[in-house]
Amino acid sequence: MTSWKSCFWTVFLLCLLGKISGLDNGLALTPPMGWLAWERFRCNTDCKNDPDNCISKGLKFGIYEDYGNFTCAGYPGVVGHLAGDAATFAAWDVDYVKLDGCYALPADMDHGYPAFGRELNLTGRQMVYSCSWPVYQIYAGIQPNFTSIIEHCNLWRNFDDIQDSWASVESIIDYYGNHQDVIVPNAGPGHWNDPDMLIIGNFGLSYEQSKTQFAIWAILAAPLLMSVDLRTIRPEYKAILQNRKIIEVDQDPLGIQGRRIYKHRGIEIWSRPILPIQGQHYSYAVAFLNRRTDGTPSDVAVTLRELGLNNPAGYRLEDLYEDVDYGVLSPQTKIKVKVNPSGVVILRADAQPSFAYNAIPSRTTYSPLNDIFRLTKK
Repeated sequence: MTSWKSCFWTVFLLCLLGKISGLDNGLALTPPMGWLAWERFRCNTDCKNDPDNCISKGLKFGIYEDYGNFTCAGYPGVVGHLAGDAATFAAWDVDYVKLDGCYALPADMDHGYPAFGRELNLTGRQMVYSCSWPVYQIYAGIQPNFTSIIEHCNLWRNFDDIQDSWASVESIIDYYGNHQDVIVPNAGPGHWNDPDMLIIGNFGLSYEQSKTQFAIWAILAAPLLMSVDLRTIRPEYKAILQNRKIIEVDQDPLGIQGRRIYKHRGIEIWSRPILPIQGQHYSYAVAFLNRRTDGTPSDVAVTLRELGLNNPAGYRLEDLYEDVDYGVLSPQTKIKVKVNPSGVVILRADAQPSFAYNAIPSRTTYSPLNDIFRLTKK
């Protein structure tokens, strides 16, 4: 790993909730949300000579350390003084601890990360515990023990550090889609996969690409940790980060991570089960992602049933970016969305109780012999 250098992380934590079944520190029942300095500001604290790019905001803070002799930047790590460092963090009223893995043997992490987590808990102060444990082992060819990781960490990194580019965001989306059978079962209340920071409002993403990152991170039940200059962020990017309906998807109490359910010719569909549940039927958040870059929007047409939405009473459908309510639709109803290049459409489909559905006639005839959905270009 080349980043997570040694520096204080200023973090405004919004979610420190309840009791969990994994790491028993009572935190992160929903994915953590807040603000991190690293991607945008790195370790710049020279506010005298570089006031526009330094960190001095007076927010609550998290802290970075490393389970090694040194941090990635060469500063002292926690090895040899786990208890002392944990006690110091508690004395400083730290709320969030990120433990990196530079200058450490990946095989030693199965012992080291739980040991430091226990020291944090012994302080009596609640601190969210963010681990880099699995990513270092994956890079070393070691199969991570996710049973232990879930027990000892609130969140963990699986893949590369995010950079300020669309290519970086795409690589993370691809990794989580291509490895979802291994990754998805590990997520839940109190223990989350962390695809890394939100870079919305910086320099590397277009408006459409920023909407895509926020929507897919919500489908992934990811921590929503911004790394952006909050003093200068443009209103349209600020509005993405403040989209309450998408945040509600991310923070859904079920804590089920979503999956990529379709990928073909640059079009992807991602789906996440959410509340409310009606009988045996979940509600869903569904994201249509256009990975094409040919300059023209793509139309995607699909029935709700083809998306796995089979509740006989139907679903109330809402576009979470356009703030459009389409009413209650039957599983046989075919919907069509227009998705901009490198953009996204994210819908919420709330399962309805049986009395709410009045036999809405189907607009199309569903046949399992048809393609999963058809694509048209206009």
